[in-house]
Amino acid sequence: MGSKEAALKHIYYSKIAYVYYRFMTDNPIMYTILLIDDDLRLAVLLKKYFSRYDLQLLSDSHPLQGIERIRQNSQIDLLVLDIMLPDMDGFEVCRTLRKFTDIPILMLTARGDVMDRIIGLEIGADDYLAKPFEPRELVARIHNILKRSQPQKKIQQSVNVIPNTILQWGDLSINKHNHQAKLKQTELKLTNKEYELLLLLAENPDKNFKRDEIMNALSGIDAELFSRSIDILVSRLRTKLKPLECIQTVWGKGYRFIPPTA
Repeated sequence: MGSKEAALKHIYYSKIAYVYYRFMTDNPIMYTILLIDDDLRLAVLLKKYFSRYDLQLLSDSHPLQGIERIRQNSQIDLLVLDIMLPDMDGFEVCRTLRKFTDIPILMLTARGDVMDRIIGLEIGADDYLAKPFEPRELVARIHNILKRSQPQKKIQQSVNVIPNTILQWGDLSINKHNHQAKLKQTELKLTNKEYELLLLLAENPDKNFKRDEIMNALSGIDAELFSRSIDILVSRLRTKLKPLECIQTVWGKGYRFIPPTA
């Protein structure tokens, strides 16, 4: 296939993706995405592409600028973070951000290394994408994360607001509509996947979940890494739930939620 034919094919499928998105979206919501990447050309291209999908793109080429922007701007809905950055790599940026924010993070890696993905999951990233990538795949992954991590924004912009549904187990409460979990009335700073895992287990107390069942329930977990990824996720969640010990390991079977008492 020649370069011209390949380019025409790319344009054709991009138009199909755009038409499908518009057909499936009744009430588009504008989300603000921050890109931290020193590839200025990529930032320009994505800004134009994102605008077609109700995504406003902000960009910073230096990690310290991006960190400060997030610290000052609570309206940023998701961060797209490159691993290879000047002065401070994406892993260190992610660690720094997790000290003060639970903003969803999608990491970009040009190396495609399995260890990069594992490290990203360990330090709190929600998803990752290898470079080079198709812009429509990046948009799809972003929307997938936002659907799970931004229900409150959708509720606030909806005419018919659904009353909150709260799961209460002793001092632990989970608000399913504003995507929050609290322990003794203090909000737990959970990443998107940590919240999803907690909700999955808490809605099914005393049920044994195998790792592959958890992987199937939580989108964005790579099948190649799922066993390691699930264990990392459970470990991080247990740490944030301390002193509660409500997630039990069932040897040879997986994990289950033991409801805490008051």
